[in-house]
Amino acid sequence: MHVPPTPEKVPTILVVDDEAGLRRVLERILTRHGYRVLSAGSAETAYELLTSEVADALLLDIHLPTMSGLALYLAIIHRWPALEGRIAIMTGDAEAEEVRTWLEHHRCTVIRKPFNLEQVTDWVAAVVHPRGRSTGAMDA
Repeated sequence: MHVPPTPEKVPTILVVDDEAGLRRVLERILTRHGYRVLSAGSAETAYELLTSEVADALLLDIHLPTMSGLALYLAIIHRWPALEGRIAIMTGDAEAEEVRTWLEHHRCTVIRKPFNLEQVTDWVAAVVHPRGRSTGAMDA
C-alpha cells in the first residue's frame, strides 16, 4: 500500500512593526520565500496572535506604540520559552544606551535598520532550517 508523503509544514513568521509599509514589504518577500507570514502593528496584537498561532520565528521592531519591542520580547520568551533564539530585534537605534544595555543582558539577534532584505531572509532561513549556521547578531 502506497502512503503519500506528508507535506512539510510551512514555517510561520510573525512580523511585528508599527510601520505598515515595512510590514507589507517583509510579508511579500517572506511569502515569496515560501513562508506563511502573520503580521501585527502593535505589541498587544502580536501577543494575542501568539496565543492562537504557532510562530517559528519573529521579526520584532523595538519601537512600538504602547509597549516597547524589548518588553514584548521578554513577555514572549517568558510565556513561550521555545521562541528564545527565534526572535530578531529590528532597530535603527542599536547604539542607543537603553538598547545596548538591554542587549548586554539578553542574547538576541539584532537586525539593524536600514537592512537589506537578504539579511532578513538569511536569518529566517537559518532559524527555521538550521544547518549548523549561527543565528547571532547581524550588523549592516
